[in-house]
Amino acid sequence: MYKRIGEFAAVAAPVRDPIAPARAFTAPRRIVSDRIVRPARWERRYEVSVLCCDLLCLALANLIVAVGYHPTAGLADGQRVAVLVVCTVVAVLSISVQKVWDRRILGSGPEEYRRIVRAYLYAVAAAAILAYSLGADQARAYIFGALPLALVLTLTARKVLRIMVLRARKRGRCLRSVLVVGNAEETHELVSRTNGSEESGWKVEGVCLAPVPEEDAPPAPHGSPVAIDDVPVLGTDADIIRITEVHKFDAVALLPSDRCSCARMRRLERELEGVGADLLIAPVLIDVVGPRLYISPLAGLPLLQMSAPRYSGPAWVVKNIVDRILALLILVVISPVLVLVAAAIRFDGPGPVLLRRDRVGRDGRTFTMYVFRGDLEAGRLGRFLRRHSVDELPELFNVVGGDMALVGPRAPVGSEPVRYGDGGGVCRLVVKPGFTGLWRIGGRSNLSWEEAARADLRYIENWSFAMDLLILCRTFGVVVRGDRTC
Repeated sequence: MYKRIGEFAAVAAPVRDPIAPARAFTAPRRIVSDRIVRPARWERRYEVSVLCCDLLCLALANLIVAVGYHPTAGLADGQRVAVLVVCTVVAVLSISVQKVWDRRILGSGPEEYRRIVRAYLYAVAAAAILAYSLGADQARAYIFGALPLALVLTLTARKVLRIMVLRARKRGRCLRSVLVVGNAEETHELVSRTNGSEESGWKVEGVCLAPVPEEDAPPAPHGSPVAIDDVPVLGTDADIIRITEVHKFDAVALLPSDRCSCARMRRLERELEGVGADLLIAPVLIDVVGPRLYISPLAGLPLLQMSAPRYSGPAWVVKNIVDRILALLILVVISPVLVLVAAAIRFDGPGPVLLRRDRVGRDGRTFTMYVFRGDLEAGRLGRFLRRHSVDELPELFNVVGGDMALVGPRAPVGSEPVRYGDGGGVCRLVVKPGFTGLWRIGGRSNLSWEEAARADLRYIENWSFAMDLLILCRTFGVVVRGDRTC
């Protein structure tokens, strides 16, 4: 369903058409200008809060180690103060060099945490080398006590602040108002992926559509669209500066199009500086992130280089070993729970305790996946098992056996990989399916098939140990809360 300018009536269209009516718009521009507010104040407050928390955590760690453990008892008071000052200065310098306080990564999560860990590792190394050079052997105990403790406290404080921001975003606060410029289809995809996620920090509140060449334009007897996914269309890409200034957008997201030339982007960036808005350029490879992308200068031009994904090598061998060891340890720890659940299922009703399901694994090989019987025949027990994902715990035996990984894409059924386009099915089968993955923590019950497939491919093409660790931590929270849609 979609609306067109000229006739404010709903016109039947295919369900997959991304252009749809948001609500009755009699004066779209006025409605938007009344509700868009520039959120600069909350960003400044958040930056100050982060800075104060980081410095407070560093000071608290120094105080705890100095007063509680006395690692510098053999030093004079002046030397003890000198060690304290040196450690603090080294830590602050390392944090500054790693750009831990960069506004662009505050509240972002993984990248923010990586920079903090890297900063404190460098600080520990630098302080230890300095202490060794000066012959202050007793100070090294202080260095290896205070700085690691400061790292733990800082990560905890950042996590708490991020949770507070995410909760505020769920209530419609602490968001950046964004104007999206591009074609209708690309705009629909971006809006659906950002406005539905509080982690993005975006709120797309306006759209400027790029004109479509006549030979590529679909029949549109009722004029141009008024709204795309409940977001009003305010004009064309020729009106970007005027619309940004009138409605006070915080940023303009420019999507790839035939009109997106280098000269035009440079001119647009300079013009947006005058109205106080950032320019965000969405790359064509929107699902390629992390270590695969880096800047490669060529003749003074910064080129965005994408390295090819690797599905084998030492890192994947280590992942396979670590997955099996961790799965075995988890099974040992939860073995009493498995025994109790198996006994409860046996007494709850007739039927096998374990169900066998055929799945497609690495290189297209079929294997048998084990799960507890948790269907409707098990009644209230089955609902409990499904809610807390206890019915899937036997899959850990598949991980130990080598058929599955601890973290990976979903285990496909039969010919499901064939549905992937652009070679996605082949890409998905080059790695083992996972006990958990992005599909589990990203809302598996609410994800469409296309969204779940995109999450699988994004994991495969951008895999890293840090990503696995983050997914495992978030999976634990999902299981404990009993939230199968998170």
